[in-house]
Amino acid sequence: MDKEIAVCSPTNHPAVNEKDDIIHSSPQSLPANSSSASDLDDSYDLYKSHATDEISDDEAKRVLRKIDFRIVPILFVTYLLQYLDKNGINYGSAYGLLTGTKLVGQDFSWLSSIFYFGYLFAQYPAGYLMQRLPIAKVLGFTTLGWGIILITTPACTNFGGIAANRFLLGAMEAAVNPGFVLMMSMWYRSAEQPSRLGAYYCTNGVATMVGGLLGYAIGHITTGLPRWMYVFLIFGSCSIAWGVVALIFLPDLPATAKFLTERERVVAVERVAANRQGVKNHHFKKYQLRQTLYDPKTWILFVMAIGAQIPNSAITSFTSIIINSFGFSTLGTQYMQIPGGAVQFLSLLLGGYVCSKFPNARCITMMVANTICIIGAGLLVGLPNSNKWGRLVALWLCFFQGLGFSMSLTMVSSNVAGYTKKQLTGAILFIGYCVGNIIGPQTFKSSEAPRYPSAYIAMLIGYCIKLAMVVVLYIYMYSVNKKRDREAEQEGILGFEEEKVAIERGMRDATELDNKGFRYTL
Repeated sequence: MDKEIAVCSPTNHPAVNEKDDIIHSSPQSLPANSSSASDLDDSYDLYKSHATDEISDDEAKRVLRKIDFRIVPILFVTYLLQYLDKNGINYGSAYGLLTGTKLVGQDFSWLSSIFYFGYLFAQYPAGYLMQRLPIAKVLGFTTLGWGIILITTPACTNFGGIAANRFLLGAMEAAVNPGFVLMMSMWYRSAEQPSRLGAYYCTNGVATMVGGLLGYAIGHITTGLPRWMYVFLIFGSCSIAWGVVALIFLPDLPATAKFLTERERVVAVERVAANRQGVKNHHFKKYQLRQTLYDPKTWILFVMAIGAQIPNSAITSFTSIIINSFGFSTLGTQYMQIPGGAVQFLSLLLGGYVCSKFPNARCITMMVANTICIIGAGLLVGLPNSNKWGRLVALWLCFFQGLGFSMSLTMVSSNVAGYTKKQLTGAILFIGYCVGNIIGPQTFKSSEAPRYPSAYIAMLIGYCIKLAMVVVLYIYMYSVNKKRDREAEQEGILGFEEEKVAIERGMRDATELDNKGFRYTL
């Protein structure tokens, strides 16, 4: 465990114990029996009653393996399904979706954008529910909900009907990404989060491969319903079934997890307490809202998300149309998506491993991944139409974008403390995510088919904006870390006891701005 530093300022709050004379600068230092009891983490009693327990490395590893076997597979399958479900129109577009729902002109582009209007609309309600209610139950019910909505898509016969369907689908899926980021911070230490987040986020690549194979198989159906309908019936049925599984088996908190023994719950809470940001606090804090709004990281992540997601439609909803525009057959548009999915899958696993092995390599990893995407987008802009294989490889290179965006999510799970602040920062990041995904599809103008120059130029600009924001974020966090190191050295408060104070403040829901013992993971 790193020996980090706590630097605090005086206050008139009463002390809780002998070390509270240095836990002072924010509301988190009030005693449990005062009006500030709401500042205590939901797992604080369990943490405090076992704070002096010795936990061996072997015991911690054993509990971690048990958590991995329960949490990661559920997140993996849920994320796989939500990615397939929201991109069902990509696979359906190859088999008559546009004709079956009477789409013309920019209608298909609007279907991609409208999904994210629903996602945007539901961001705050979803975040509020996940803070106030058991998070696993919220995620389970939303999985059930989007499965039901998806399975009704074949009933849509015009643009108005399928547009409403897509809006509702986006609203139901709005909890997944922010919820999973919160789950990472509730169950894993900061150094463990990139590999676990990469393990479920790599399903974007798996879904691209699985979706391509399913699309290829559906292409061989010659009887019954129109083929595009089978895409939504199959994907929706799987989501409904999996929603039931998630409701039963996904736990809410380490302190209440039934799959862990009483001792293992203690170990799970103590492990996460070392992050200096607590586990969960279900009370909304207005001062953390204010801090969220004036924290530079919030707006750097917001702009970063916009830049990252403007190109996203090219590797999701429009992939089949793009590959078809290169000159490949209808079936070819399906299986030629598989290598792109493989690129995304392998890059996420490798990147997650590197960032867990070298915790301060996250921004560097994002820069490398984004530079590869810039090369791919540049080739799409510059290569002639006749070079279809070169343009296809360029498109595959753009699938590295999943690695860069997944690491930006760990900036929230690892580098934002205070549960209200973490939830709101994630919500603002995903508002940027929605804005980028609303803009992106509109750059694919039907009047510019099959070349789509505006779309590829927008991809290139988006990737450049994201790269610039990663550099700015790195410089900001690095400078704050160095400043706190200097301040701590001047105060002469280095040592293990100060690290314990920083952990204590994290369990009292202190933000990373208040908790001077907090250090950013770069």
